[in-house]
Amino acid sequence: MGNESGSFTGELILASGSAARKQMLQAAGVVFRVVPADIDEAAIRKTLTANDAEIEPGDVAEVLARAKAEAVSTDHPGVLVVGADQVLSLGDRIFEKPADCDVARDQLLALRGRTHRLYSAVVLALDGETVWSTGDMADMTMRPFSPEFLGAYLAAGGDAICQSVGAYQLEGLGAQLFEKIEGDYFTILGMPLLGLLNELRGRGALRT
Repeated sequence: MGNESGSFTGELILASGSAARKQMLQAAGVVFRVVPADIDEAAIRKTLTANDAEIEPGDVAEVLARAKAEAVSTDHPGVLVVGADQVLSLGDRIFEKPADCDVARDQLLALRGRTHRLYSAVVLALDGETVWSTGDMADMTMRPFSPEFLGAYLAAGGDAICQSVGAYQLEGLGAQLFEKIEGDYFTILGMPLLGLLNELRGRGALRT
């Protein structure tokens, strides 16, 4: 996508409160500040699926990422804004972040012993418009863990489990849920990082 928008000031904002995305960018040496987007993700998802029952999960992730970045970008002229989102699908079912521990348990039971697909999208917005976007996906196979393990996992993870789609964080205890993963590690954690870094270098936001 082109970059015919306003003048870039050199500042970068992450339009997400995700700890994983923040840590990824910090570890990669990116200088930025966090301004979480104030959007109703549930309403956007509902509208998307109502208008198109067969919409691709990857498209849902991109629309949400765009909405986040553009909402924050509108209030910060000349600043590049990173927006990202993830969508998990199992067959025709699309999962959202679990509302509580009981929902997390139900989701993990549905995913247990099966392969689901995780879609991640990341975009850059400038002056209220998306100027670049990319997406990636990973296939995740959960092992047939025991009810006892699931109970211990939920107890150990606590409220943090509900902060991630699918009720797992691969960088932590969630790794024990899986027997096979096919895909990029950064994509699984929250966004396709390498593609984003390449684009930021091309736009002068990182050293080349």
